Amino acid sequence: MRPTGRLHLGHLHGVLNNWVRLQHEYECFFFVADYHALTTNYEHSESIDQFTFDTVVDWLAAGVNPGAATIFVQSKVPEHAELHLMLSMITPLSWLERVPSYKDQQQKLKDRDLATYGFLGYPLLQAADILIYRAGRVPVGADQVAHVELTREVARRFNHIYGREPGFEEQAEAAVKKMGKKAAKLYVNFRREYLERGDAEALERARALLSEQQNLSIGDTERLFGYLEGGGRIILPEPQSLLSEQAKMPGLDGEKMSKSYNNIIALREEPGVVESKIRTMQTDPARVRLTDPGEPGNCPVFALHQVYSNQEVLDWCTTGCRTAGIGCIDCKQPLIDSINVEQELIRGRAQQFEEDADLVHAVIQEGSEKARVIARETMDDVKEAVGISHRQ
Repeated sequence: MRPTGRLHLGHLHGVLNNWVRLQHEYECFFFVADYHALTTNYEHSESIDQFTFDTVVDWLAAGVNPGAATIFVQSKVPEHAELHLMLSMITPLSWLERVPSYKDQQQKLKDRDLATYGFLGYPLLQAADILIYRAGRVPVGADQVAHVELTREVARRFNHIYGREPGFEEQAEAAVKKMGKKAAKLYVNFRREYLERGDAEALERARALLSEQQNLSIGDTERLFGYLEGGGRIILPEPQSLLSEQAKMPGLDGEKMSKSYNNIIALREEPGVVESKIRTMQTDPARVRLTDPGEPGNCPVFALHQVYSNQEVLDWCTTGCRTAGIGCIDCKQPLIDSINVEQELIRGRAQQFEEDADLVHAVIQEGSEKARVIARETMDDVKEAVGISHRQ
């Protein structure tokens, strides 16, 4: 997540609640992408440090747990930038120019200087962010699948160019024998089924078999993954998109909640501010007078009710609106109460971190050191594959 200021309810319901769930199902890496903040806003970088701190506090307050997930800052792991540089040497320019969001962002951000390599190359930096941890799954919405696909293409190209080490097939065959007779026979049969008949199920079963092997080195495992498909050693595995259902969080005007639309309720908002914002929200324009019936589908307030209210309250709102049985102020009160209950919990969690900045910096430092250990291992393998490791 880029550090662009305090987070809002759209981040909470669109991303953070999903992260909180995922951290108990996967080994997760969540980082503040401060390098990415420079790609569209390099001339206003003075707030990035503070925004980074605020972002991490918001994550912690939302329930992201440094004991369950690795929380860190991108620039504290320089291997992100190093892998980005290495990948830029092999990535065709046309691949970056065709990324859907490239021209889209140019249209939306006409007030920014986007005629830089940093902006053109940010999808490749994203690819490095993923590949440096050899990630298996990347939680994204449908609009971000193209970025993961580019990452897969870049990994595939890197492996094709640099995965053909001398004596690869001989080393792969030797690695098969290390699996033991039973596992080796299964592997050979699965590989044959895939290469000769294109049996995708056999490929998946072979991959699962390899993942279970305890007596193979990392290098041998990577070779056998590559040997499965008739290619070379897999140095950078291709990640998969982990599609998450991202509900469109409505803002105060009914449009998607976004700071650029000035229609947000921030995380850790004071109760009086929440109440003021909700009470001044526009409702169904058909309800000019209290006795005028309305249609909930035309009301931004009801759109927020659909996120926060249970079925009983939704039914009460729907019936009361359509029959003019309740006024718009009446309809807003349960919503105010629900949001403030949620905000009170988040503010309470955030208080300890706001009062103890050293604790937040310790979380960042510890997470960054943990992330860097893994990133260094990847870069060592990347450099060795390219031929610039300078190992004697």
